[in-house]
Amino acid sequence: MTVVYAENGVEALKRLEAEPDIDLVLMDIMMPEMDGYEAMRRMRDHSEWSKIPVIALTAKAMKDDRNKCIEAGASDYITKPVNTDQLLSLMRVWLYR
Repeated sequence: MTVVYAENGVEALKRLEAEPDIDLVLMDIMMPEMDGYEAMRRMRDHSEWSKIPVIALTAKAMKDDRNKCIEAGASDYITKPVNTDQLLSLMRVWLYR
């Protein structure tokens, strides 16, 4: 597995442009400059990225956060602190679809 890192949503979109072989995105919701919600919306508006699975990560575990993530374009959702086994399981599910 090769990991490509971005500090914020703006950088994440630039990385997607520069790295066309990205198979899955782990998207933190609370980022500076452009949050994960906006970055996912922009990803889904871009035809080449619209089918890339996105797993949203958030530290806030508010009742409606999951729905907000899915509405913004997330394929799935996981809260922090991340349970590694749960994250790997979600990644397997989305990578093998």
